[in-house]
Amino acid sequence: MRLLEKLWGQKPSRKSDKKIKGSSNYAYAVTRVRAMKSKLFPKESYPRLLNMGIDEITRFIQESEYKNDVDELAMKYSGGDLAEHALNRNLALTYDKLARITSGELNYLVVAYLKRYDIWNIKTLLRGKIYNAAVEDILESLIAAGEFTYTSMSELAAKATYQEVVEALKDTEYYPLLQEFDGNNLAHIENELDKLYYTVLFEAIGTPKSKDRKLFAKVVKLEVDVKNLINLFRLKKAGVGKLDEIMPLMIEGGLELKPEKLAALPYDEFVNGLQKTQYWDAVSGVTDLDTTPLTTLESRLTRYYLESSTLLSHVSPISVVPIIDYIIHKNNEVTNLRIIFRGKEAGLNDNLIKDQLVVI
Repeated sequence: MRLLEKLWGQKPSRKSDKKIKGSSNYAYAVTRVRAMKSKLFPKESYPRLLNMGIDEITRFIQESEYKNDVDELAMKYSGGDLAEHALNRNLALTYDKLARITSGELNYLVVAYLKRYDIWNIKTLLRGKIYNAAVEDILESLIAAGEFTYTSMSELAAKATYQEVVEALKDTEYYPLLQEFDGNNLAHIENELDKLYYTVLFEAIGTPKSKDRKLFAKVVKLEVDVKNLINLFRLKKAGVGKLDEIMPLMIEGGLELKPEKLAALPYDEFVNGLQKTQYWDAVSGVTDLDTTPLTTLESRLTRYYLESSTLLSHVSPISVVPIIDYIIHKNNEVTNLRIIFRGKEAGLNDNLIKDQLVVI
């Protein structure tokens, strides 16, 4: 814990209030981010990684942007654990860098988007306390990429119970919701936290008037649609069909998907309804749930979202959208690497691992 505290330190305060101070540095920040995106692994890397063992993969990423993260943590971890912690550390430091190189309105929007990691961390803390995980294990699963500093999260992880964690968050926007947590309704609270995140993010975006904000809103709305559609497929697979069971799990504010119209439809009608949406090309041909794994559907929808965010980033190249696009692709790279490491560690077939990857 002391090692990571020293490495990560305490990040500067990044309050995303409505008073946006200073001028935005769009051209500078976007130029920096384009350079960062060019260092992401090309799609040709993944077949090579699938043919490697865990130690070989570790050496491979050690020769990339993850070198410092692997080097610093190699004395403490090995194998899949080393990869997991190095990836989390790199993600946190990368996103913190984005907050540091942006200013004014641009910083405000980037920080608002990155608050999704505060939600991730709250979920991790609650799970950890419920299942009596060691403080060290909780800390190593956190990603200090939102507004919470590593120092503040260390203090939360050290709390004895989930009730103490909740009370320590009483000055945050999450507290009213967290007060409903009773130790047995974690799934409900996690879903409500996700919905709260998007509500707050849409408030930060406001009523978009500029081309920049309209595109940003479109990226977020597209993400909401994809998340809702993935959840609808999962629920259909599980045999859940009642509107009052499905709609509480849906996120409001999507681009064109109408969950309230699709939710209660029989599966065949639900699929037919998708033909009228932009998502049909992504899922057509793999909608037979008896023969198609859910992971295939989810990967296709995620790939569509990634490709769409990149296309939108080209529409307004000097805006917040290229930065959001990089955040999305960076997270996808880390997710892919995590899947490969954990799959190899579990002895999964390479084809099974490959089916779970989203490679652009």
